[in-house]
Amino acid sequence: MSKQDGLPVLGQDDGACCAPMVREPLGEEAAAELSRMFKALSDPIRLRLLSLIASHEGGEACVCDLTGPFDVSQPTISHHLKVLREAGLVGSERRGTWVYYWVVPEALAKLSALLQIPVSVKAPA
Repeated sequence: MSKQDGLPVLGQDDGACCAPMVREPLGEEAAAELSRMFKALSDPIRLRLLSLIASHEGGEACVCDLTGPFDVSQPTISHHLKVLREAGLVGSERRGTWVYYWVVPEALAKLSALLQIPVSVKAPA
């Protein structure tokens, strides 16, 4: 018996979270939630911030580590982090004088599930 028996296989879920668009159309509520997430990621600074947080050692990053890579002010970084937080893409916690951020895995799973479009889907001729 394999240790992997009973584990879910990626790409073979039952669609409980978010079925890809090619299987069924999005409902109004799901579309509104997902559009907020995609809108938040449409800004290059926010997309880079999310990447920096996700790739940071330990899975979370102090705001003090997120300001250096950008040529914008600290209040601008705070604004972008607020947008990511309000979209449900990152969580945060104040520890002393610093705020720490982490990526919300469930949010990324929703975005990923929506974008799992098979290569066999082709544009109409």
